[in-house]
Amino acid sequence: MTYAEAVRSRRTFAIISHPDAGKTTLTEKLLLFGGAIREAGSVKGKKTAKHAMSDWMEIEKQRGISVTSSVLEFQYDGYHVNILDTPGHEDFSEDTYRTLTAADSATMLIDAAKGVEAQTKKLFKVCKMREIPIFTFMNKLDRQGRDPFELMEELENLLGIRSYPMGWPIGMGQSFTGVYDRHNKKLELYNPDNPKEIDVIQLDGPDDPRLDEAIGDEGLVAQFREELELLDVAGDEFDPELIAKGELTPIFFGSAISSFGVQTFLEHFLKLSPSPTPRASSNGLIEPLKRQAFSGFIFKIQANMNPAHRDRIAFLRITSGKFERGMTVKHVRIGKNLKLSQPTQFLAQSRSIIDEAYAGDIIGLFDPGNLRIGDTLVEGDSFEFDEMPHFSPEFFSAITVKEALKHKSFEKGLHQLTEEGAIQLFKTYNRFVEQQIVGVVGVLQFEVLEYRLKHEYHVDIQLERLPFSFARWADGPQDALEAFKKAQRNLVTDRDGRIVVLFENEFQMRTATDKYPEIKFYENSFFRET
Repeated sequence: MTYAEAVRSRRTFAIISHPDAGKTTLTEKLLLFGGAIREAGSVKGKKTAKHAMSDWMEIEKQRGISVTSSVLEFQYDGYHVNILDTPGHEDFSEDTYRTLTAADSATMLIDAAKGVEAQTKKLFKVCKMREIPIFTFMNKLDRQGRDPFELMEELENLLGIRSYPMGWPIGMGQSFTGVYDRHNKKLELYNPDNPKEIDVIQLDGPDDPRLDEAIGDEGLVAQFREELELLDVAGDEFDPELIAKGELTPIFFGSAISSFGVQTFLEHFLKLSPSPTPRASSNGLIEPLKRQAFSGFIFKIQANMNPAHRDRIAFLRITSGKFERGMTVKHVRIGKNLKLSQPTQFLAQSRSIIDEAYAGDIIGLFDPGNLRIGDTLVEGDSFEFDEMPHFSPEFFSAITVKEALKHKSFEKGLHQLTEEGAIQLFKTYNRFVEQQIVGVVGVLQFEVLEYRLKHEYHVDIQLERLPFSFARWADGPQDALEAFKKAQRNLVTDRDGRIVVLFENEFQMRTATDKYPEIKFYENSFFRET
């Protein structure tokens, strides 16, 4: 296989969803089709010995949730697939947002009974900011759900994205009979008595009499044909260019828990989704097919994946070139060479040493503490990829250590968790007594923070919840910024010394915006609108 063929075969994507939409189930069914696992974990019965493959941290096993983002890879039909598995529980972390920066596309999983939900909207905004293609899987068609046209309308009204159904369901809930594949003119029949056995019938089109015979319900068939005709006349046209720009989302219908529609989705997705895409850097766009010298960036750091070894793994997204075990690269931020001797790939806690990898792949690097999120590693000419943004936390607590003698361990633990991106650490600005404030995207991260400091660093902490609801990075002309800093009370600095304002509500922010028109407030450290 040539370098170009290897790169073109890569597909690296993330799955975004609201809690309980079926993300873990869909992920594991994809792994099953790819032959990466032999059986899927029981998502509802996590208190038993069998857990979902992508849930590995102790706190995740106890609560049956995914707190961290895993990286899962498998082969399918000549493609090398990398899934960035993001937390699906109610309280997710900034790590979830950051993982999306390593994806070339995203699959948006929606519960057909509930439609677009809060967490999905947040994650969609990050995908939209990055302008990556988004593929939609409407899940749980075997349960009574909302009208498909209503769901399509919601995508456009709430998310601002148009849609093209690749298939169309026949019935729903108890009357769910199957899905018609509009592109391949195939009918996939759903059997509620044995949902894992899927009959596929090749048709000449939706008017083929074999469809009537297979469905066996005149009313359902008539409704299906009427809806399909409406879709053909009034719906959006299939347009690969709009899909590539993230302006049109292909929609698939199915039931992940019974595997129905999952393989069809996978096969269409692999053909339509992009191979590794160019990345912005200080040297312009780095294009995987044009630059064969190795480059990559760190998008995630996870400490103590194996508490017995107290290890620290940095996850690297390869952006160009071929990685070879033992190669030496330049760590651009510190200007030193780094030998990559034990690269790993992961399936949850299972890991294997790899000898080579290509642009689009995700590898784990053992890190003694030299790497930070956003670091660039290169071979040949030196450059840096664009900064990895921080996103506004939504919950804040003042943090102190209970025992003064444990202060050193406390600072070490806070530093490591901040480096991982599990939390954001702020310091009060221009205060006589400096106070450390922890900001998180999901409130469960406070529990994770407390748990990890206690079990990994043997430190007990005191958290005092603060009334703030969001943070905004402030930027503007130097004189206006100085005047603003003198007048504001709730100012903090982030890890890199940038000025951040903590607000309790939208009213406070509007007041500040009106009073200081020269100051711009941003939801992320990129100083970019989302």
